Order: sequence, then C-alpha cells, then structure tokens
Amino acid sequence: MVLPVVAIVGRPNVGKSTLFNRIAGECIAIVEDKPGITRDRIYAQGEWTGKRFHLIDTGGLEFGGEDVFIDHVRHQVELAVDEADVIIFVVDGREGLMPSDEEVATWLHRADKPVVLAVNKADNRRLREDMYEFYSLGFDEVIPISALHGTGTGDLLDAVVSRFPDREEEVFDEDTIRVSVIGRPNAGKSSLINAILGQERVIVSPIPGTTRDAVDTPLHRDGQDFVLVDTAGIRKRGKVYESTEKYSVLRALRAIERSDVALIVLDGERGVAEQDKRIAGYAHEAGCASIFVVNKWDAVEKDDKTMDRFRREIMKAFSFMDYAPILFVSAKTGQRVHKILPAVQEVAEQHAMRVSTSVLNQVLTDAMLTTPPPSERGKRLKIRYGTQVSVKPPTIVLFCNDPELAHFSYLRYLENRFREAFGFRGTPLRIRLRKGDE
Repeated sequence: MVLPVVAIVGRPNVGKSTLFNRIAGECIAIVEDKPGITRDRIYAQGEWTGKRFHLIDTGGLEFGGEDVFIDHVRHQVELAVDEADVIIFVVDGREGLMPSDEEVATWLHRADKPVVLAVNKADNRRLREDMYEFYSLGFDEVIPISALHGTGTGDLLDAVVSRFPDREEEVFDEDTIRVSVIGRPNAGKSSLINAILGQERVIVSPIPGTTRDAVDTPLHRDGQDFVLVDTAGIRKRGKVYESTEKYSVLRALRAIERSDVALIVLDGERGVAEQDKRIAGYAHEAGCASIFVVNKWDAVEKDDKTMDRFRREIMKAFSFMDYAPILFVSAKTGQRVHKILPAVQEVAEQHAMRVSTSVLNQVLTDAMLTTPPPSERGKRLKIRYGTQVSVKPPTIVLFCNDPELAHFSYLRYLENRFREAFGFRGTPLRIRLRKGDE
C-alpha cells in the first residue's frame, strides 16, 4: 500500500519542527528558537485513526533577504509540496498574521494542493479567539493548535486524514512479481530497466535525476509476469542539489511499499555511499525481498580480486542484509543482465515461502539442544514452540515464558539456523516473541 504524504510548511520559526516531532511521536527534527535551523526536508512516518502516512518537515519559506540558503530552502520546500498529498501550513498565533504568511499562502494557492492551516502557539483562549484573522489567507480549514503542548493536534490530524486521496490499488495477478528499482540518482536505474526489457522504454540521461515520476512497466519472461518500477530522482529547473538525493529516498520508499522485490542498484564506479545504506535500510525495514545489483561493472578497473573486494565492502556496509544476493552487471554492455530476472524470481519465491509448523519446531528443537537459550537475572528463556504466521516477509512467532529474556544475539542465532534449514535467501526473516500460549 502506497502511503499518503503530508508536508509541513510555513515561514521560519513558527513551530514546524515542533509539530513534526509531535505528530511523529519522537524528537527527530532539530528544534531551536532561531530561524533557519531546518535546512533540508526530514522524513518520518505518522499514524492517526489507523491511517499511516509519510510526514515531511521543511525549512522556513522566505521570499527575500540575502541569506544564501533562501533559494536552496525554497527549492526543498517546492519538492516537498510537489510530492505531498496534503499540506499543513503553520502560522504563529502569538505574532498574528504577517506579510510573509500572505506570501507563503499565495505560493501554496498556486500549488493547488489540499491545505490545512494550523495556527500554532494558540496556548490560551484569547489567542484562539484572535485566530480568525488568518481566514483572510483563503483556506477553508483553520485550526488553532499548540504543537508544544499537543492542544488541538487531534483536530488538525482529523482534518488532514479526511483529505487523503482515495487511491485504487493496482490489480495484478497474485503470481505477478512487483520489482522496484531503487538507488542513488545516476546509478543507472533507468539504463538497467532498459537492458532488462531489451528496449528503451525509460528515458536515459547522464544527468542525475532525469526521471520525473515512477514508471510501471509490465514484462512477461519465461512464463513469469513481472512489473518493473523505475524510481529515479527528480530534476527541477536545470538545478540538481546534493539534497535532491533525500527526495529520491521518499520516492524509493513509496515504490518499496508496493513491491515484492527491490533491486538495490549500486554504482560500481562510485562505490557504496551513506545514501545507499539509507535506501537499502528502507527496503529491509519494509520487509521487501532484496538483491544488490552493482551496475557499471564494465567501467571498473579490475583484477582477479576486484569482485571479491567489492563483495566484502557490500557485506560490511550492509551487514544487516547479509541475506541479499549480489550481482555484478553492466546495463551498458548487457553483461550478466540476463541473471537478474531469474534471481528476482528465486528471492520472490523465498519471500512467499511457508514452512510447516512441525518441520519448523523440529529445527527449533535441534537449535535449542545445540545451543540452549541463555539465562538473564537467574531466569532462563524457555521457548515452547514456534509457528510461521505470515509471508512477504516470512514471519515466525515463538511462544515463550518471558519475551524480555530473549537476547538479540540468541534470536540472531535462531534466524541463522532457520536460514540454514529453509533458505529464505534474499528476504528478511521476522522473528516475534509472545508470552505463553497467546
């Protein structure tokens, strides 16, 4: 399911980051009583009345002055608004209506997106009564809140979720494998899709961020139906900022949410970067099956040990995803591209694999006999039995005497034993603990 996106915008120092932290439920954004602290968008996930959504924090919008960051921040906010389904426009109820609020409002009207106006810092009755001047900004929904204390945020979120779009889920045959192609800008994602398809169906350019939107491409190969999703970044007005990569992360995340398998494309020439780790981490956390595809391998100067060195670098950087296979390809020359779809099909099957309870418990018993569960504060973890409760990703529930006695290292040991016995290649494996016979 693709989650809606909510962007929080407004002029500097009106409390956007405080509201972001309040909705996200944790202190993520930097908060300081000084304009301009938030320079780039920050992402989190929120939930209200059972509806989950992506949340974007943005820097303060300004339309004048000599600050070198003003144009950069405005570009970032523009990207966030372009991606958003609903916008929360935050103003300062203590300061009252300011000319800069009117400038932001005019800009948002041109964006033609649903907007909910949040009058922040309305901490008392007088301030809440004074909020009516903000109706002159031309928005239907004006809600007084205190982001710091949480007052009114429930009403605000009610208004936000009521404006979420009704998206019809794509209807594919249940055997169709959805594959998202994700990675940093200019890693060769579009070229890779074209190489897999054998034709130029996706625009290719050496300029990072050429692909504006995700493009779904159906494919039938060797009796199997696939849908390939290109999730390249964004390019606006001929300017590509380094921070544009943050924007591509959200696009990748939204594609992952509706995929079975993620092809994590790495640039063989540039090596592994922090952005690669962040994007791969989203695939892992979302429970998506994954394959690392090292592209541009033809352009890498190499000897007989180069591939092993790069493989070790990947395994070190992505130690939390040691289950994912690694392919070295060249979209330009077609080298090993033919191996991608068979690998996709294999990990998709592993992603959807179900193990019988009796066989699972036999492996579990053998594992505990070989290495008994550890003791904690004089109490020993006792695992009574386990069962697989779901697939995509495979999820195993272990019933025990006290889940708090389970150390991470022992769960990792059990995961390794399950993988040795059943495979689960290319897919995350979730292990959950429950007390007693719940």
